[in-house]
Amino acid sequence: MILNRRVLNRTTLDRQLLLRRADMKPVQAIERLVAVQGQEIDAPYIGLWTRLAAFTQDDLASLLYGKQVVRGSLLRGTQHLALAGDYVWIRPLMQVILSRGRQAAFGRVTRGVDLEELARLAREHLAGRTLTRPQLRDLLRERWPEADPMALSWSAQLLLPIVHTPPNGIWGKGGATPFTLAEEWLGRPLDGTAPVERLVERYLAAYGPASVMDVQMWSGLTRLRAVVEGMSHLRKYQDTEGRVLYDLPDAPLAEEDVPAPVRFLPWFDNLVVAYADRGRLMTAEQRKAVCVGAVIYPTFLVDGTVGGMWDLKDGVLTVEPFHPLSDGVMEELAAEAARLMAFAGVEDGSIAWLAPRSSTTT
Repeated sequence: MILNRRVLNRTTLDRQLLLRRADMKPVQAIERLVAVQGQEIDAPYIGLWTRLAAFTQDDLASLLYGKQVVRGSLLRGTQHLALAGDYVWIRPLMQVILSRGRQAAFGRVTRGVDLEELARLAREHLAGRTLTRPQLRDLLRERWPEADPMALSWSAQLLLPIVHTPPNGIWGKGGATPFTLAEEWLGRPLDGTAPVERLVERYLAAYGPASVMDVQMWSGLTRLRAVVEGMSHLRKYQDTEGRVLYDLPDAPLAEEDVPAPVRFLPWFDNLVVAYADRGRLMTAEQRKAVCVGAVIYPTFLVDGTVGGMWDLKDGVLTVEPFHPLSDGVMEELAAEAARLMAFAGVEDGSIAWLAPRSSTTT
């Protein structure tokens, strides 16, 4: 069966809770998404707000303080918020990515450092307490005074299961990043026995149908083709370019004519980073503007696809469309922007409309 981009788009939006705001609890939404991108502190809050019928900043903050949700390095080795029960089995699967990233970034400047000793010593320093990154850095420098100090603290973060405890991860909070051993914070050991197939299934439930390359882009893992092809229970489709797409056998497809409302997506939103081929969401030219190096800019959706970018700063929400928009879409955007500013606690905010990047009408 061949799936066109419209069906893929609507199916993806449905699974991402973006066709209608879901009447579910934040903990259920986080579980659905597997893990919520958390590179920017405020981004997970906006990502959940745009997906849920009822959500407040305190809802997520209480989950972080209550240890139901934790913030740490997970998918692609980047910061995510995940349920504690998911973190304990996903984090071991990510160690190969984290170790590879550590070597690429700091291998040259830590040639004289025994990594097993570094991990053991960092664990001893963190046992029973929380340290900031600078504090751990200074303690490790006592053992390796000639090594790059930044490389020491970052290496510890990448070699050990470390979580960043509240107030880190709380809306609007900054400051030095706290390091806490995940096992101590959660009161349980990690589970290194989970098969990678479990992660593939969770991905497909939230992002499918998708290709092997899509799964690898989202997770950061490589050499998954044999894994996915070996999951004989998965259903196979093709897209219009002939790529093989996989999905759970009982996962429904959405109708291509389902209306898709305007939605604002935050920095690094899960939806945008979840695919190698992002044609179901944006054009190649739009991708160049949205995905710049390691940065994924905030976007807004119009009729299910990326319609432009936005930013909220100093009480002004700046909206930059990629194409001219109809009066009806502009009104819908303005109403959603007002709701976003209210959620962000912006009083007497305003909207700045930038000129469209192209003259093609959407």
